[in-house]
Amino acid sequence: MQLFSRTRTALAAGLLSGVLALSGCSVLGEDSGGSSGTSEQGKAGADTSASPEAEVPYDVVPLLKPDKKYFGAAVDGAPNSMKGVDTYTKMVGKQPNLIEYYAAWGDGFDATGVRNAWREGAMTLMSWEPFDTPIADIAAGKSDAYLKEYATAVRRLNLPVVISFADEFNGHWEKWGTKNVTSKDYVAAWRHIHETFIDAGASNVIWAWSPNIVNPVKSVKLKPYYPGDAYVDWVGLIGYWTIEEDGAFDSVFGPTRDQVRTFTKKPVILLETAAMAGERRRADIRNLFAGVAADDDMLGFIWFNHKKRADWRLEASPLALKEFKRLAADDSFGFDVRKP
Repeated sequence: MQLFSRTRTALAAGLLSGVLALSGCSVLGEDSGGSSGTSEQGKAGADTSASPEAEVPYDVVPLLKPDKKYFGAAVDGAPNSMKGVDTYTKMVGKQPNLIEYYAAWGDGFDATGVRNAWREGAMTLMSWEPFDTPIADIAAGKSDAYLKEYATAVRRLNLPVVISFADEFNGHWEKWGTKNVTSKDYVAAWRHIHETFIDAGASNVIWAWSPNIVNPVKSVKLKPYYPGDAYVDWVGLIGYWTIEEDGAFDSVFGPTRDQVRTFTKKPVILLETAAMAGERRRADIRNLFAGVAADDDMLGFIWFNHKKRADWRLEASPLALKEFKRLAADDSFGFDVRKP
């Protein structure tokens, strides 16, 4: 991230908001959603209680590398509904402060969900998935109308959000993965999206570049897919503890972390992780907390509390849940993102 870019954006946004205030209009009218998407996330954007244009964009710098670790979760329905988060909080004994959700390219901005999480001291992380839009088309500007509208809605809400675009790009299993997309097109699309947000004044975004751990795809090198430090704030690793692998933290994440460190010093967060249910799950959870705590450049983790391909939910293993709850009580995990 370039401080110059954030400063330039803040000044430009201030001038823009002044003009809008004088003219009595806003970029998107009364709708902070900014998209005609028909999904639930798209509907959530149409919130008429949107904040007015703020003079200065929200300063995300204190949230880039806070003193304490992020304690995140991905749960059903969140953040558009926080009921699942509240249930998760009661279960683990601590409020998550980073809520991950998934949105398709074409969905509207979930302004309501971002507000819901913020009211409970949590920031949202959106995994933006281009299922039906080629990466090359995004890079070429063919989605610019949607992209500009989305960026303007994010700027208008003016709360900090984390965006991870086309994660697991180094895998062959995603539509935007190695079978269908070149590293050149991926980088071009990422940079184009980032620049569009900056041009819209939306510097209230933290950008998380999110490869899958390299263990299953050792032949794919990450560096060609890296957009550059000017376009990335966090490196978000995606990886799970499975019974087929050694459960040591460094075995799961070490090879990817070491490769990333050859081309960037950006802080790392476990953007999506969990441990497979079974006899080893308690030990895997201990390794998770210990590994994150031991690395000053590791920002925290997001537990994927879903049943998808396997049952990653903590409630599926009462003894492992008890261990998770015990370790989560450590004061170094979790904080109110409104007061970093």
